[in-house]
Amino acid sequence: MVKASFIILIFFFFEISFAQIPTGYYDNAIGKKGIVLQAELHNIIKNHTAIYYKQIWTAFQSTDKKANGNVWDMYSDIPSGTSPYTFTFVTNQCGSYSAEGDCYNREHSFPKSWFSDGNPMITDLFHIYATDGKVNNERNNFPYGEVTNPSWTSLNGSKLGPCSFPGYSGVVFEPIDEYKGDFARTYFYMATRYYTEDTGWAGSPAVIGSQLKPWALNLFYQWNLQDTVSQKEIDRNNAIFNIQHNRNPFIDRPDWIDSLYFPSSSVNSKSAVKINFNIYPNPIGNKCNILIYNNINLVDWQISIYDLSGRLVKKENIYASKIIEVNSQNFNKGLYILKVENKDLNLSKNLKFIK
Repeated sequence: MVKASFIILIFFFFEISFAQIPTGYYDNAIGKKGIVLQAELHNIIKNHTAIYYKQIWTAFQSTDKKANGNVWDMYSDIPSGTSPYTFTFVTNQCGSYSAEGDCYNREHSFPKSWFSDGNPMITDLFHIYATDGKVNNERNNFPYGEVTNPSWTSLNGSKLGPCSFPGYSGVVFEPIDEYKGDFARTYFYMATRYYTEDTGWAGSPAVIGSQLKPWALNLFYQWNLQDTVSQKEIDRNNAIFNIQHNRNPFIDRPDWIDSLYFPSSSVNSKSAVKINFNIYPNPIGNKCNILIYNNINLVDWQISIYDLSGRLVKKENIYASKIIEVNSQNFNKGLYILKVENKDLNLSKNLKFIK
């Protein structure tokens, strides 16, 4: 009887959690993985209803609104404490500013210079947030990242400075931990919404067109795991759907991030260790990146690459999760097999890729 009640409760929770998703909305994406999944999701969320630039101000009143009616600014908010200041809609709309707390404006979290100020990206609400004007200005068009030695820190603890995350050392902006997942899932949305529609985009240190570079993908993948989907994101997703008539699939189904970027995985149920990995790009060029994540982050494992004849062309022992850059300039054109294994944990998985 207890088991039956538990099953009913789980079913009820599932129905409530996904109640705002139209019936059949994601049907074509179910069961897909990798690039095929990205293409299917792109087809579902493309051709959204684009608004005018000035309409963003009005949209914020439903997309970025706190329960108390104030502006929900992730660059100033302190969820676990008292925010240093608050903004009132319209009244505190920028305007000019000289210090934090003066006013809020329209922050393109995926900077508009990266897509050359093009449409419909410039008004796509999924990556535009109401934020403090001063902090927005300090962030500029720097990528998101992690900072150990900040050159500037906002009143809520967001930081600007050299990136300490592996793979990039330039200047980055680090939001507080409570909102890192929000921004990560924003970038996964941009990569899928504008998949194959990013010709001519200027790009940045974090993206090629709309697609994440390996270090940024690894960063956002970890942020997605560390800061899971909140009710704020769910409500915002629904509010934007009412305006643009498309959704962020990675808020509705964050498990699709694994299915898209790490479609090959190996799980050892006895040790509860999971390894996800992928090759980027695929097909590869003169170099490629092997992106690997394991859920305990402290495992000795080995990668091996074989050509179709079975000849070993690359072998390396790795400790902990990382991005491995492989010089594939001397690889002949053809099919290859990547093998990731850990003999102590009895884990082994293969992935095919081509040049």
